[in-house]
Amino acid sequence: MKSLYIITVIVAITFLSCKSASSKVTDEQIKALETLVENKNFTIESNWAFPRTTAAMQRVLNSGMLPSGSSTGAINLIGNSNFLTISGDSITSYLPYYGERYTNVAYGGTDGPIQLKGVVENYTVSKGKQHSYIISFDAKTKSERFNISMTLYPSLKSYVKLLGNSRSPISYSGHVEDSD
Repeated sequence: MKSLYIITVIVAITFLSCKSASSKVTDEQIKALETLVENKNFTIESNWAFPRTTAAMQRVLNSGMLPSGSSTGAINLIGNSNFLTISGDSITSYLPYYGERYTNVAYGGTDGPIQLKGVVENYTVSKGKQHSYIISFDAKTKSERFNISMTLYPSLKSYVKLLGNSRSPISYSGHVEDSD
């Protein structure tokens, strides 16, 4: 019984030490992220899309139309062209959209992806937990407005949430890099 206790303690210490080693952030990473945010000149490329899980999304999954490794709540974007670029006060994006539309569908269905191009409004930056930055702003396409919130981490990972006025919400995770 005593040997089982010792083995359990050793395994627990091993897992805890692995977790703490992977979560340390260097001063260089913190400074690099700070520079990206201050310069307002970065591009995010997403690896995963997280649409709201609905019955319609379940039907799409059942049809076999989603990429391999995807589910109704997490869609693999690796190999699919996508980006969101902030350059000063301007934004451009091409983000594949998975979810439900409510209204304002353009004739011919040409507004499937989220294609933002223009000036951002109400741009705010705040510090988050673990040396992250939270950036929020509004942007629009030709036919709809979006409220966008992104969290950027020192490891250069990103998490972006988009809330549109005519679509169900969607989030993306990926990585951020300097646009230059």
